Amino acid sequence: MAEKYLKAFGETLLMTGSACLVVFVVGMGLAIVLTVTAPGGLSPRPRTNRVLSVLVNMFRSIPFIILLVAMLPVTRLIVGTTMGTWAAVVPLSAHLIPFFARVSQVALNETDAGLIEAARAMGCRRWHIVRHVLLPEALPALIGGATVTVIAMIGSSAMAGAVGAGGLGDLAIRYGYERYETAVMFNVIAILIVLVTVVQFAGERLARSFDHRR
Repeated sequence: MAEKYLKAFGETLLMTGSACLVVFVVGMGLAIVLTVTAPGGLSPRPRTNRVLSVLVNMFRSIPFIILLVAMLPVTRLIVGTTMGTWAAVVPLSAHLIPFFARVSQVALNETDAGLIEAARAMGCRRWHIVRHVLLPEALPALIGGATVTVIAMIGSSAMAGAVGAGGLGDLAIRYGYERYETAVMFNVIAILIVLVTVVQFAGERLARSFDHRR
């Protein structure tokens, strides 16, 4: 049985790690665009900003289990199957990209406006301001947002396991629920609690290490 736990744990790490990579890259890019194109931003584009905001809000409002089923054709098109660990990466990414984008946008918006104006006064280009002012100043908050996103990803991956995606969720359903092996269910819960606790602790430590205001 220990091998099953290790296999399920490895699948969960693979699923969440791969999806987080996509979420962080795409979500951060989306957050930067939303911040820069917002009214009063570095390059205001009200229409573009409004369209992106509507799309982000729309995807954020869809429960993950519904999005998981609705994206089955897209998942099959991208990875060639709707079952297994890699198939879960597609809906997991689509579910949490808008979430991370909004969290990151809030972090970027908290940057001191005086620093941005000082950079503008020195003739810095928009991309230089983003690269050397917005991102460094918001880094602790961005790490905090990434930590929350990873924790949400772990929970969603367990839910994806209930529909054949593998991982700890699949183990809990197949053995703990369908076969009435209560011990398996509680063991999976304990593993998830430990995993989330480790992620939270590591994220907080990392965020503090980059917070120059402390």
